Amino acid sequence: MRSRPLPSVLSTTVRAAVPAAALALVLAGCAGEPEPASADAAPEAGFPVDVTACGHTSTVEAAPERAVTLNQGATEVMLALGLADRMAGTAYLDDPEPAAAWAEEYASVPVIAKEYPTREELLATRPDFVYASYTSAFDPEVAGPQGDLEADGVASYLSPFGCADRADIPATTFEAVWDEIDAVAIAFGVADRGADIRAEQERTLAELGDEGAGAGLDVLWYDSGDKTPLVGAGASGPQLVLDAVGATNLYADVEDGWADGSWEEVVAADPDVIVLADASWSTAAEKRAYLEKDPVLSQLTAVREGRFATVPYSMGTPGVRLVDGASTLAEQLSALP
Repeated sequence: MRSRPLPSVLSTTVRAAVPAAALALVLAGCAGEPEPASADAAPEAGFPVDVTACGHTSTVEAAPERAVTLNQGATEVMLALGLADRMAGTAYLDDPEPAAAWAEEYASVPVIAKEYPTREELLATRPDFVYASYTSAFDPEVAGPQGDLEADGVASYLSPFGCADRADIPATTFEAVWDEIDAVAIAFGVADRGADIRAEQERTLAELGDEGAGAGLDVLWYDSGDKTPLVGAGASGPQLVLDAVGATNLYADVEDGWADGSWEEVVAADPDVIVLADASWSTAAEKRAYLEKDPVLSQLTAVREGRFATVPYSMGTPGVRLVDGASTLAEQLSALP
């Protein structure tokens, strides 16, 4: 099983949200916020801007043209904003495959490394901006500390959900996800695109709430692990997804992102549905095979009746695909016997 890139927000208790100003971009000097840019137009004036998150501020002197993304969440924000042509490289998918919605755009971006590149490999792309989902991306042997990048004239941004200091991590909410998307959009001079994503996802959530595909269902969100299951807990992306479809999370009372559950608790609860997170290091097929082979777990109602749902790992983490995760889950729940 492959180890993950130190997802601090997913393995620690999530604290109260930081002020919005800590996540947003504060325009430097007296420059005003850039005017919205059309999909084909060059970025409008309005730079420099300051990118602030996780206690680090990086100055963006002009709209970046050679960005590098590390971790799938950061990559997908860029692709969703239509910024593939501003990317000099990317690395480290969580899912077995890139998102189908942006497969063509993803294919146009050079993949520097399957997992993390070395610092030398990253700098060889001549980046002007480095955007990552997890603090591990800024380890010395990877991108290097953000302060060092700044000294080399490279701006950087770490997702607020990946802050090393737990006190800096916002509460896991859709609003906090949209704040990050807005911040990146402003940094690249395409603020209107971030606003469009927010508005569309708000509409989708409203529709899912009306449908209530998960109403009355007790659900286990099974991430990985054999003897001890790692589960989606009450302060996580999975909790938001389950709330969006009206389902009840078996581990909603655990104030954590991802947490160690116990098979004894699962057997006692006998959930109606088991959501299998599909990750490159622990596929949904592997987890289903384990459940169906185990003499005790195979007797769970959800296992015996095949009441599984599969959600790509990236759709269960705070990011631009979280609402897609809710839509995907709602469709599968509606189709279950």
